[in-house]
Amino acid sequence: MQTVSNGIRWWFESMDKARRRRGKAMDSLGYGPAESPYQTALALPGVCLRFYGGNPHSNSIALIVPAPIKRHYIWDLTPECSVVQHAMREDMQVYLAEWTEPGENQGLAEFAYKMLDQCVRAIRTKHPTGQIFLLSHSLGGIFAAIYSAMRPEQVSGLVLLEAPLHFGGASGSFTPLVTFGPRANTVARMFDKVPGSVLNMASVMASPATFQVERYGDFMASLGSTRTLRTHMLVERWMLDESPMPGRLFEQVVEDLYRKDSLMRGTLTIAGRTVSPRNVTAPLLSVYDPHSVVIPPDSVIAFHEATGSDEKRLLAYEGDTGVALAHVGALMGENAHRILWPQIFSWLAVMGARRH
Repeated sequence: MQTVSNGIRWWFESMDKARRRRGKAMDSLGYGPAESPYQTALALPGVCLRFYGGNPHSNSIALIVPAPIKRHYIWDLTPECSVVQHAMREDMQVYLAEWTEPGENQGLAEFAYKMLDQCVRAIRTKHPTGQIFLLSHSLGGIFAAIYSAMRPEQVSGLVLLEAPLHFGGASGSFTPLVTFGPRANTVARMFDKVPGSVLNMASVMASPATFQVERYGDFMASLGSTRTLRTHMLVERWMLDESPMPGRLFEQVVEDLYRKDSLMRGTLTIAGRTVSPRNVTAPLLSVYDPHSVVIPPDSVIAFHEATGSDEKRLLAYEGDTGVALAHVGALMGENAHRILWPQIFSWLAVMGARRH
């Protein structure tokens, strides 16, 4: 059995290396990210806090919380489709929690509470009275929501973009895989850290239409525009850049969140405390994709409605051409930056003025 496990580990780790080589080849063709300059505000095992700058006189601070699976730079892919750059143009000071090489035993308590709290403390040393707004996407939204529930006094506003926070019947295309697939601890035992290729394969198995067919459809639809085609290729390159997930985090996401729906049910325990949607009291803006089968609308809307926030806004993102994967379109799509993000930043400005 150990020989089989070692063989499986070797296979998937080899796939990760092959995907990274393909990524470097695409870099040589000009499809690598053009990230914004930054300073390192904090470096710890598992996280690096980036500070990009912004208006030094602004009291409004954006802390971007990416998903832990693929790399952070989807938020800053290229200047014309960068949330980082957009936020700085809106006079915000911008930070990003970059998830780095994870520790084997890091789980939800580390990602969603301890490491984010250390990032917030580092920000507070420079901006003791600043208003910190968390901007998050996908699994990063789970971290941001949990942190907002644990430390409500630190969060002036929370933006959740297509964050899967209600599961069970709202798990969408992942439901059959979670219900009938192998137990998470069985998968985690095969690896020190679950390779990105395993997570990529699970996504394709859950929704081949989303992760394969629609990508090729988007490529064909992008051929009429040089800019749109370039954006599509930049995302294709980003998709080759997975990060491994600690086995403990993988187990907790699959078992506690997907299978037990424990956050939505109010039974999730983090660092000895029970967390529920009612503990989220910061002003909340949630974005959902009405057409998504990966993160169905109810996965977003049910949690949004269950929170204890007095100020709430719900926005639909209708999609873009040239984003390759619809799930990340809200971060770098042309329509997203023309229509969606101006609404988000306008809302953040209003929330900041009310709490000033």
